[in-house]
Amino acid sequence: MKRYWLAFILTLSICGSALADTTPLKSYQAGDWKVIIKSANSAPMAIHFWGVTCPACVKEMPQWGQFVKNNPNAKIVFIQVDDVSMDSIKKMLSKAGLDKANNYYIAAPFDERLRYEIDPQWHGETPTTIVIDKSGKAIRKTGLVDFQKLQSALIVKS
Repeated sequence: MKRYWLAFILTLSICGSALADTTPLKSYQAGDWKVIIKSANSAPMAIHFWGVTCPACVKEMPQWGQFVKNNPNAKIVFIQVDDVSMDSIKKMLSKAGLDKANNYYIAAPFDERLRYEIDPQWHGETPTTIVIDKSGKAIRKTGLVDFQKLQSALIVKS
């Protein structure tokens, strides 16, 4: 009987390791906006707000995955805004090829104070992408992204 339990525990431990959390999801909270912007070190960056329950986001996320794959040096942050399970978020990121991207999820309700910190004119619609140029100027685009324009904005030619 003792061997049975030992084998059972060993099996659970191996399975648990295989199912371990491999998606680098970070919690986004009030105050994080300035930290994210500062992390760009004056380089252009895009911050993309999306939701698991947003039909346009579901359609667009695989395109983001391809964009990230084709532009590995582009600074892009993804922030998921729905109140959904971590499994739902991870599944959508994985399906889009973004499971290793710079991903955040909203940890508290996505209320007015949080949106105001990001952009006082924004009402929280998704998908929304905010592109910040090297001088720090932010341009918000609600709706689907034109990836050619995004590439021009993010990829600095030397």
